[in-house]
Amino acid sequence: MKTCLVVDDSSVIRKVARRILEGLGFTIEEAEDGKKALDICYGAMPEAILLDWNMPVMDGYEFLRELRKLPGGQAPKVVFCTTENDVAHIARAMHAGANEYIMKPFDKEIVEAKFAEVGLI
Repeated sequence: MKTCLVVDDSSVIRKVARRILEGLGFTIEEAEDGKKALDICYGAMPEAILLDWNMPVMDGYEFLRELRKLPGGQAPKVVFCTTENDVAHIARAMHAGANEYIMKPFDKEIVEAKFAEVGLI
């Protein structure tokens, strides 16, 4: 079973994402900020990461830059999930190593489509 790390400071978003992703066959790990997410990745690298942009301690962009430097850190497919919708944010996320980008609020169809596009389902 594939593992997806859901990184978001909102417990509601993590709960919704967990329900959707478990329905798609993923085992879920959760982190409420980038620092905790990075600690999880040091222990075991997930196949997928659903990543919020704006979080305390370490934001999604900084997390992604650090993740991609780790041994095996190029492997996870990273889908940014945020309210930031301007082209500059999207370009910055993709340049840092994101594989895809979705907007909040999201639903099962959007998550399923984006995860299929990057080859996770």
